[in-house]
Amino acid sequence: MGEMISTIQEADRLLKAVEVAHILNISRSLAYRLLQKGVIPVIRINQSVRVHPRDLEQYIEANRTGVEVFSIAE
Repeated sequence: MGEMISTIQEADRLLKAVEVAHILNISRSLAYRLLQKGVIPVIRINQSVRVHPRDLEQYIEANRTGVEVFSIAE
């Protein structure tokens, strides 16, 4: 997934809600709810909402769980 985010960031374009849903592998309606509640920051253009790839990446990193760094070699 990080590779997809990097590719999107290189394009440096704003994402639509449907693209956010695709990247997060969630329904479009759930993506819209997250955007409406302000869980993921949005940029409003008239009635449209867009997401900066950096904000989406920060959301993903902030919600990552179970990531622990450990060594099996002693």
